[in-house]
Amino acid sequence: MREIDKLKAGLEYCFDDEEVMDLKLNAVKNCEIYNNIDVCDRQAKYDFLKEMLGSIGENTCIEQGFYCDNGKNIHVGDNFLANYQVTILDVNEVYIGNDVMIGPKTTITTVGHPINPNKRRQRLGQASKVRIGNDVWIGANVCILPGVTIGNNVIIGAGAVVNRDIPDNSMAVGVPARVIKEIEKVI
Repeated sequence: MREIDKLKAGLEYCFDDEEVMDLKLNAVKNCEIYNNIDVCDRQAKYDFLKEMLGSIGENTCIEQGFYCDNGKNIHVGDNFLANYQVTILDVNEVYIGNDVMIGPKTTITTVGHPINPNKRRQRLGQASKVRIGNDVWIGANVCILPGVTIGNNVIIGAGAVVNRDIPDNSMAVGVPARVIKEIEKVI
């Protein structure tokens, strides 16, 4: 089995394999192009995102300083805003719903590495999907880890590290993030 096939199957894969690295290098090039589009030309930015990402909804805005590992594994809904310096390590799929706002310097990562140092020396990674529901506000400097699902109508406080699922209608904060209160349901 090729390393790229292992990656897509959610198995451990060698992240410095040539095919795997080609995906990342393509994403790095696309991010460089995107980040150099005139900040005032929202249409050009949107049009480039339509080509770069897996899918995007209407009224999508990702500010400068955006980085990703693939691009085609990112799927965002309508009315999406990612503030400055957001990184999405989309080795696996990242699904983001409608009406989502992400604060600056936030990282969403689908990839992790083995606990065993011998496996890390082999340059192995493993990726799991991340899902973010509708009507979600993610504060600044949040880190969302592989395999996490964030429900609908959720607020994640600034600086949180989300290492487990967060249910609908919740506010979660801290390291690791924990639900501190239920919030009003969306009508």
